Amino acid sequence: MFTGIVKGRAHVQDIQRLQGLYSIVLAFPADFDQGLEIGASVAVDGVCLTVTTHAPGQASFDVMQESLARTTLIDLEAGSEVNVERAARDGAEIGGHPLSGHVDCTAQIIKIDTPENNMVMTFQLLPEWARYVFAKGYIAVNGCSLTVSDMDRASSRFSVWFIPETLRATTFANKQVGARVNIEIERATQVTVDTIRGYMEERLGPLLPRLEALLAIEGGSLEQLAALPHPNKDQAKQ
Repeated sequence: MFTGIVKGRAHVQDIQRLQGLYSIVLAFPADFDQGLEIGASVAVDGVCLTVTTHAPGQASFDVMQESLARTTLIDLEAGSEVNVERAARDGAEIGGHPLSGHVDCTAQIIKIDTPENNMVMTFQLLPEWARYVFAKGYIAVNGCSLTVSDMDRASSRFSVWFIPETLRATTFANKQVGARVNIEIERATQVTVDTIRGYMEERLGPLLPRLEALLAIEGGSLEQLAALPHPNKDQAKQ
């Protein structure tokens, strides 16, 4: 498990591209790998990877076809910069929200605004995943626990704000419009939405599409019935 509080940026030293497998060597920031062992888990841009070899200041990871197909790791090149976080220890403070490191999908940066001392990014999400994203709810972007500031469900677009400390600690300051990022949906919200939808489908049957149509007229959705308030204690505090 991870907390979504990125601990630094690592650089890709080397990539071996084999059939259905990438072997990636990362160079870590100072002291990041202290006590790191073979078999340990590290979140790399939000993807949980297992250490296969380790030397001071660096480690290698094998990335299987499923992860390559689902995440942005397939786009990495030597010299690429990635967010990294060690697996959480028992009793560790959860400064963001619990993450599994199992990426659900990717999203694309479609807009970047830079008000004074801040940055706002807007992302285009796949419609099938947009149902789980709510304003003031959690989302993990490239392994970073963030609070959704705005969600446009009609266009499947959401925005997040970054404070200077988050920009310093992560790779987001160097991202450009058009870049892809890894998305992990907050699991409690996903379970709630799916449970409510399943219940409504069971109870309403063929009437469910009519209810959804009525909600859409009012600018709402079935998913919004599952919206839950979240404490705002993530890495990108507003």
